[in-house]
Amino acid sequence: MAQAGTKTRALQQRATEDPSGFWGDAAAAIDWIRPWQRVLEEDNAPLYRWFEGAQLNTCYNALDRHVAQGRGEQVAIHYDSPVSDTRYGITYLELQAKVARLAGALVAQGVEKGDRVVIYMPMVPETVMAMLACARIGAIHSVVFGGFAAAELATRIDDAKPKLVLSASCGLEPNRVVPYKPLLDEALALSSHPVQGCLVLQRMQCEAQLTPGRDLDWYQAQQGVEPAECVPVEATDPLYILYTSGTTGTPKGVVRDNGGHAVALAWSMRAIYDIGPGECFWAASDVGWVVGHSYIVYGPLLVGASTVLYEGKPVGTPDPGAFWRVIEQYRVKSFFTAPTAMRAIKREDPDTRCLKPGQLDSLRALYLAGERCDPDTLNWSARQLGVPVIDHWWQTETGWAICANLMGVDPVPVKPGSPALAVPGYQVDVLDEAGHPLAAGESGAIAIRLPLPPGTLPTLWQNEARYREAYLSQYPSYYLTGDAGYQDEEGYLYIMSRIDDIINVAGHRLSTGRFEEVLSQHPAVAEVAVIGVADELKGQVPLGLVVLKSGMELAEEQLYQELITLVRQQIGPVAAFKLVSVVDKLPKTRSGKILRGTMRKIADNQDYVVPATIEDPTTLDLVRHALTRLGYGHASIGGGAGV
Repeated sequence: MAQAGTKTRALQQRATEDPSGFWGDAAAAIDWIRPWQRVLEEDNAPLYRWFEGAQLNTCYNALDRHVAQGRGEQVAIHYDSPVSDTRYGITYLELQAKVARLAGALVAQGVEKGDRVVIYMPMVPETVMAMLACARIGAIHSVVFGGFAAAELATRIDDAKPKLVLSASCGLEPNRVVPYKPLLDEALALSSHPVQGCLVLQRMQCEAQLTPGRDLDWYQAQQGVEPAECVPVEATDPLYILYTSGTTGTPKGVVRDNGGHAVALAWSMRAIYDIGPGECFWAASDVGWVVGHSYIVYGPLLVGASTVLYEGKPVGTPDPGAFWRVIEQYRVKSFFTAPTAMRAIKREDPDTRCLKPGQLDSLRALYLAGERCDPDTLNWSARQLGVPVIDHWWQTETGWAICANLMGVDPVPVKPGSPALAVPGYQVDVLDEAGHPLAAGESGAIAIRLPLPPGTLPTLWQNEARYREAYLSQYPSYYLTGDAGYQDEEGYLYIMSRIDDIINVAGHRLSTGRFEEVLSQHPAVAEVAVIGVADELKGQVPLGLVVLKSGMELAEEQLYQELITLVRQQIGPVAAFKLVSVVDKLPKTRSGKILRGTMRKIADNQDYVVPATIEDPTTLDLVRHALTRLGYGHASIGGGAGV
């Protein structure tokens, strides 16, 4: 019997041995204004560049060419907002016209090729139009998640130095309206960079007071302007800057180029997600995150698919059946969300009573990414939905998947806990502290051999030194992912934790992800986070915080004993797992990542800053109380389970 993934491995080999040929062929999916001189420019290694000398326009490739090919009447965006009870479709022809006019308004305000524009907006079609309008005229957009704290927005304004800020009067949450304009005003007052002006989209739920001489109404600014044509840009010119958290507390501006980005995303839509022209793809994310950039906006539109723009939640808008309703309504073929969304549904509706017969008839696969997907969540999702569930792994920095199951080319067997094989173009190794590749089954730092494929970050915005130091300095000829894990003998990768989530228990290096994997097997557990806390005897010991499924009634002491026994059976006494407590909710970022680092600092009585990306700051109080009961963070007041 042939080894699984024969075609994938052949593609991996070709992309490794002949990257110029492989990606040159893939580039045929993009319309170019001027061809490249070299596919891969290596003269300035390790700062590689793709499609040197080529010119294109990303907006043209996402909109205009589909209209020119006679497909203008196809829906480009299905906008679905249960929080505002609004649903409608926008065709490619309509979207092209709206984007061209908005781009004309930017030009009328003095925005030119290479200028930066900060976009601070909610999940509305105008946000997508703003991104595409910038791309149309060669301006560099930087989307900041709507509702971010003023101080955090100010740091991004000071770093990107935008000519304009595009914003909206408010964002909508299931039970509240979030006014954006006061936050924007405060950010502009805090920032040292003088912004030339702001375009503000007024929403009926909360209209904003415009500042005379600086602010313009979104639609009034477009009156009487000439629609803008697409401006040629170099393939190596920046398309956008997307800020991601830095270990120093200063955000890092990940740069995405135009040419490599378009080629990589178009290739990934077909190869990974099995999506082509006219088919419907849904990434249930936010345009403030990299998933929203790559797979709400650019990826689907580059291949002429229909994309879903969803302003809502997996539960509570109105119930845990919200996702299934959207999939049915728009005939979604491939659906992409975060494991935390599936865990939220599982917690509220463990038997999927809100899933009606036939609702998922169009669905061919569910894709999960954004955080580690524990096997229990993957298995539950596959069982309840009746479709393949594809875990895949990537980062803001890479812009698209590092490891994935190529469902459009060569589906391989799913191994719960693994995002499958390295995607062609990525040469993934697991390294020890000295930088030597480890054998199958041995855990270490996950690194990618240079050059990275197209679509990944070429550098950080105006900070090449930080790019080299953060990603390229630890292992020569490698990009350091910051994640830890191992590969099995078939090459399947297992991401277990961040490198700093490896804990050292009496000299034994153990992954917190492995503890979470085991604890998630308990039938009462909906979510779990494990952190390493300081211990005088062992150096560190694991501490678990668990969230229970709705309706579960179980004596806490019994639950704690069962969880401790489970870890002892599957990891062994060496794990020294004795600390566990129930919490109502775990602290997470808005993208669903659990704030393990912050919890670890609280437990060890270290100074910490509440992350700007936190979804609900009150969850830190829940964690602090649970840690106190276990004797960490503050003096013990009893309770919990320290067995």
